Amino acid sequence: MPHASATILIADDDAAIRTVLHQALGRLGYLVRTTGNAATLWRWASAGEGDLVITDVVMPDENAFDFIPRLKQVRPTLPIVVMSAQNTLSTAITAAEQGAYEYLPKPFDLNELTHVVQRALSAKPAKSAAVANDTDAQPDLLIGRSPPMQEIYRVLARLMPTDLTVMISGESGTGKELVARALHDFGRRRAGPFVAINMAAIPRELIESELFGHEKGAFTGATARGVGRFEQAEGGTLFLDEIGDMPMEAQTRLLRVLQQGEYTAVGGRTALKTNVRIIAATNRDLRQQIHQGLFREDLYFRLNVVPIRLPPLRNRADDIPDLASHFFQQASRDGLPRKVLDADAIDVLKRYQWPGNVRELENLTRRLAALYTDDVITGAVISSELQDAASAEMAITSNGAETLSDAIERHVGAIFTQNGGALPPPGLYDRILKELERPLLTMCLTATRGNQIKAAEVLGLNRNTLRKKIRDLDIPVIRGLK
Repeated sequence: MPHASATILIADDDAAIRTVLHQALGRLGYLVRTTGNAATLWRWASAGEGDLVITDVVMPDENAFDFIPRLKQVRPTLPIVVMSAQNTLSTAITAAEQGAYEYLPKPFDLNELTHVVQRALSAKPAKSAAVANDTDAQPDLLIGRSPPMQEIYRVLARLMPTDLTVMISGESGTGKELVARALHDFGRRRAGPFVAINMAAIPRELIESELFGHEKGAFTGATARGVGRFEQAEGGTLFLDEIGDMPMEAQTRLLRVLQQGEYTAVGGRTALKTNVRIIAATNRDLRQQIHQGLFREDLYFRLNVVPIRLPPLRNRADDIPDLASHFFQQASRDGLPRKVLDADAIDVLKRYQWPGNVRELENLTRRLAALYTDDVITGAVISSELQDAASAEMAITSNGAETLSDAIERHVGAIFTQNGGALPPPGLYDRILKELERPLLTMCLTATRGNQIKAAEVLGLNRNTLRKKIRDLDIPVIRGLK
C-alpha cells in the first residue's frame, strides 16, 4: 500500500525507463524524482532526500556499485533497488553483498517492481502517519520481460505525455484493450473517464447512436435523449475496439470528428465540440479492407498516427511463466486453489503455438485451478489439456462449420426470395444470430462432453455468458463434466 509521503529517487540513463517508472509509481501515489546520472542521485540521497532508491548499475558518470557503499555509510536504512541489463550471477551477488534491498534484471516487469517498492517501504518506518487512500486501486499493468514487450514499454513511455491518436493492432487475445488502458491510466488524461466500445458487438444500425448519441424522436423507440460514448468520454479517452467492423456511414462521421473536433447527435442539428483522445484497435488488415472498399483510406491515416503492433504470445514465449503465475494469482483471489507449474509444464507451454494468445493462456490457468486437485501442475496435465482443447476445436470445424456457413447463406437467400426481392421485416440480424447460436453452442458442448469451461474457451466467451445463453436458448445439459 503506497505511503502518501514516500519519495522515490530513480537513476537510469534510459529516458524511456525513467518515464515508465515515473508514471507507474506516480500513479500509485508516490512522489518521484528521476535523473540520468549517479552524481545527481548521490547529491539528493546524501542530503537526506528520498525514502527509497531505484538505480541502474551502469550510468554515464559512475557505476552504482561504486557509490552504493558510500551511500550506505550515510544512509544505512535507505532501501536500494538495483536494476541491470547485465543479467549475470556475479551482478546479483554483488548487489546482495552491498546491501541492496532487491536486484531486478532488465527487462523488468512493472508489476513485480511495484510490489518490490511496496514491500521495501513497508519494511521501514514511514516518515509520517499519513494514511494512503484505500480507494485508489492499482491499475492493470502489462506483464512481460521479453524484448518484444520491452519495446512496447518504450513506445508507451514516449506516448504517455501526448494526446496522439493511436492504432493498436494484433491478433485476438493479445491484450489490445490492456494497452489502451495503460495509455490512459498513465497518461495526461488519467483523471478523465476511459470509455470503450466494441464495434463488433453492436448492431450496425445502432453504432452511430451509440457513438454520438441521439435526440428524442430521432428514430422509432427514441423516447428520450441518448448520451453517446463521445459525450461520456469527454476529457478522457475513447477506445474504439474492432474498428474494422465500423460501418462506412459511421466511418464518415468519425472522420469529421477527427478533422474538426465536433459532431452532431443523431437527429440533432447543433454541432457539439468534443475533447477526447482516440485509441483504436483491430485484429484485421485494414489496408486490405481499404482495397476491398470496406474502410476509408482517409480515416485510416487519421487513426494510424502512432501504430502499435502487439506480438502474438508464440513470439514472446519467455513471458509465459510470468503470465501464468499472474493468472494463477488472480484465480486464487477469486477463490480458486493456488497452483504452480513445474519445469516440464512450462516447457510444454512455451512450445505451444497459442492461437488464442494471452486470453487462451488465461482461460487455461483458470481451468487448471478449478479442475485439478494437485497444487503442482505437470507437463503431462498441460499436454492433455491442450490436446483436448485442440480436439474440441477440430471437432467443431469438421462437424459442420463449413456446412453451417453454406446453410446460413442459403437460408438468408431464401428469406429474400420469399419476400419477392423486397427487404425482409426488421430484426433479420437478431433472427439469424439466434438461429446460428443454438446449433453452434450445442455442437461445442457435445465436442467438450458438456464441459462448460472448455466450451467457453473454444467459443471465446465468458463462462457466465455461456451459461446465460444455454438457459436463454433452452439448450439441454449434456452428460459429462458441467
